[in-house]
Amino acid sequence: MREAMVALAATGQRLHTWRAGEQGPRVLLLHGFPEAGFIWQPVMQRLQGQARLLAPTQRGYAPSSCPAGDAAYRPRALVADLVALIEQEGAPVDLVVAHDWGGALAWNLAAQRPDLLRRLLIVNATHPVPFLRALREDPAQQAASAYMNTLCAPGAAERLAADDFRALWPFFEHFGPGSAQWLDVPLRARYRALWGASLDSMLAWYRMSPLRPPLSPQDPVMTLQLPAEAVTVRVPTRVLWGEADRALPPALLDGLEAFVPDLTVERVPGASHWIIHEQPERVAQAIIDALT
Repeated sequence: MREAMVALAATGQRLHTWRAGEQGPRVLLLHGFPEAGFIWQPVMQRLQGQARLLAPTQRGYAPSSCPAGDAAYRPRALVADLVALIEQEGAPVDLVVAHDWGGALAWNLAAQRPDLLRRLLIVNATHPVPFLRALREDPAQQAASAYMNTLCAPGAAERLAADDFRALWPFFEHFGPGSAQWLDVPLRARYRALWGASLDSMLAWYRMSPLRPPLSPQDPVMTLQLPAEAVTVRVPTRVLWGEADRALPPALLDGLEAFVPDLTVERVPGASHWIIHEQPERVAQAIIDALT
């Protein structure tokens, strides 16, 4: 496993990266909140003899660039980093694998720039159309996603950081069926270092997102338009979904084929939002399946 900083000439950002593998198809792995590129290491270790793997830590997540000002974390800017990274490394990549917020960016990337990737593998990350519909119409999803507005409230970073991040650790249990047994002492130390260095810029992703539960009938999300041509993904796509995800329930897969014509869905009973940690071997196999 090798780590390095990559300077993106097109966006001016620097991304910390983990690499593994010397030959085979090229795979880009994207993390979500509140994590970083290091979460992919158990998966990468299983695949380093079969693929060339690259896992960046994204903008706003230390030690990658954490520019000042929320405007730097607009979705368009975050996707621009991925475009720049892929083009700089050599486009197209054979597969983009993405979880949580990384998946939100990957859906956008695949729809807007299909020339940059041959295939897509999504791990518990909802497509924007079913998510928007659920945020507007489904009280259960509104309740499950209420934390998003909490993360956007003034002073959220300070409240989450208090008492050794006491309010942040439950994210790993709340989004699954029980205790996060995979969350050992060394991994906790890595999270502490990450959060201590960049929690507010990590939360800026939420502050700049248009997709949050409405706080009133006049909330902008109630009139947000997502043109079909802007959200349709035409590259071959697999979705791996832990069905015990409490934040993103499997109902968000309903109707997905309308926007992803070449779609394969693999449901994993008992696995939660944190399937990457719970079943890294299953995720590694899904990557192999997506490449073949």
